Order: sequence, then C-alpha cells, then structure tokens
Amino acid sequence: MAEDEETGGAELSARAIAASTGELNALLGRGTRFEGKLTFEGRVRIDGHFVGEVFSEGVLVVGEEAELTVTALDVGTLIVRGGTIRGDITARVTVEVYAPSTVLGNISSPEVFIDKGVRFEGGVKMPTPDH
Repeated sequence: MAEDEETGGAELSARAIAASTGELNALLGRGTRFEGKLTFEGRVRIDGHFVGEVFSEGVLVVGEEAELTVTALDVGTLIVRGGTIRGDITARVTVEVYAPSTVLGNISSPEVFIDKGVRFEGGVKMPTPDH
C-alpha cells in the first residue's frame, strides 16, 4: 500500500485493519451459499457464495474464498480481502480491494484503493463525499 507523503501515513490501511478486525455482526462462512437480499447494520463478513443484493450503511468484508454475484451492492465501506465480486459496487465511504481479489464491475465511492495484483475489469467513479 502506498503511503501519502504529505500526511506521512497509510490512512487507508489503518482504516482497513480497524474495519476488518472489529466485532462482526454476522458471518457467512466458507461452504455457505445464500441467495437473496442482505441488509445489515454494523460489520458483516462473507467467506462463502452469495448471489443477490446487499444494502447497508455499515462495513462489508469479503474474505479470501468469497464469491459474490450482485445485482446491487450498496454499503458504507467495502473491504475485499481476496475474494471475487461480479457486479457494480457503490460505497458511501470507501472501497479497498487487496490482492489477489477479482472485481468485475464498476465502482462508485469517494475513496477507492486497488492493490497491485488485483484483477479489476470496470470503471471507477469518485463522487465528492456526502457531508
């Protein structure tokens, strides 16, 4: 992860660590399959297979073996730690994608970080954050 020379720190990585290591409200573990609409508060991690829609103001963590096929993915923060997402992504705070993740779709978020080694096929739109 590149550091911002002016601020002297890796702000996104610190946020990612805090978001991905905090208390989980729900976990779809390895070997699980879910189809439908997922809404949640707080922090959720997906390590299994998910097909459908995701809506939340909270944090979604996509684990290393996760496979998501979404018609809508609209969250506060999205952290992809090695899984695959197919479909467009909207995040109101930030999107962070770490190698060896795959994202096949467009991303819209005020902050976007894509690690070296990520497979990304899509476009990025970075609107100004809502205040």
